Amino acid sequence: MRKGHNLFSGTGVAIVTPFKRSGAIDFDAFEKIIEHVVNGGVNYIVLLGTTGESATLSKQEKKTLIKFTVKFLNGRIPLVLGMGGNDTNEIILSIHATPFQGVDAILSVCPYYNKPQQEGVYQHFKTIAEASPVPVILYTVPGRTGSNISASTTLRLARDCDNIAGIKEASGNLDQIFQVIAHRPEGFLVISGDDALTLPLIASGADGVISVTANAYPSMVAGIVEHTMAGKLKEARLLHYQLLELTNSLFADGSPSGIKAALEIKKLCENVVRLPLVPVSDEAYSRIHQAIKKLEQ
Repeated sequence: MRKGHNLFSGTGVAIVTPFKRSGAIDFDAFEKIIEHVVNGGVNYIVLLGTTGESATLSKQEKKTLIKFTVKFLNGRIPLVLGMGGNDTNEIILSIHATPFQGVDAILSVCPYYNKPQQEGVYQHFKTIAEASPVPVILYTVPGRTGSNISASTTLRLARDCDNIAGIKEASGNLDQIFQVIAHRPEGFLVISGDDALTLPLIASGADGVISVTANAYPSMVAGIVEHTMAGKLKEARLLHYQLLELTNSLFADGSPSGIKAALEIKKLCENVVRLPLVPVSDEAYSRIHQAIKKLEQ
């Protein structure tokens, strides 16, 4: 069976990195958020992803966050590290410099800006898989990166690299996702990278979600996933539509700015993001606030 199979099915949360007004990492708030999502029933945490604003964290901050999270989480649920980029060699150096004790996998985004050919994408991830001491989850999100992992490349990597556990699919291309689900080898996970598509993708054979919304409402997101995987579509649809207005509002003015606003409203952290991101507009904040009021009335 493929290494890491089932460890990353279900609900993952792309966890935020909370900041103080000074711009420093707020570790007290981070503890609160970790407890919130663990108690809410998520199956694993993804640290240092896009939602965690990894692009604006220094190497030292990343090391400190990893050490802090491993210690505080204490093995309660698996931990995945975001570890990607557009320089293959730099990623390999980062892998070699990272202590993986307490880390269960890495999530690696498709190289951005360079716009590699599919052969380059294949060689990039094959090299990472060979270097990584833990399973690798691919991540395609062309809306952010300007490049894509095609279905044929994903399937080629799935067949050739036992250390690649699955893919987080945020392409929005349903035909591409369905091709991977239909032709993947046994044990290769397909994980939704789009909160709003979680229910239909799992109903079509996907294995879960890595969710932004779960930072604020972990139990509801986990409920959608669990009900859909169990074939309880009526129950899943109820939660899906209850949460849909908030989910859409979180992304209307950029992410993770939206989820930071929601977490401030829920008194879990400050509404602070690092430049070049800025907080959501007053109009977007009001929309998020109204959606939360409706959910909690």
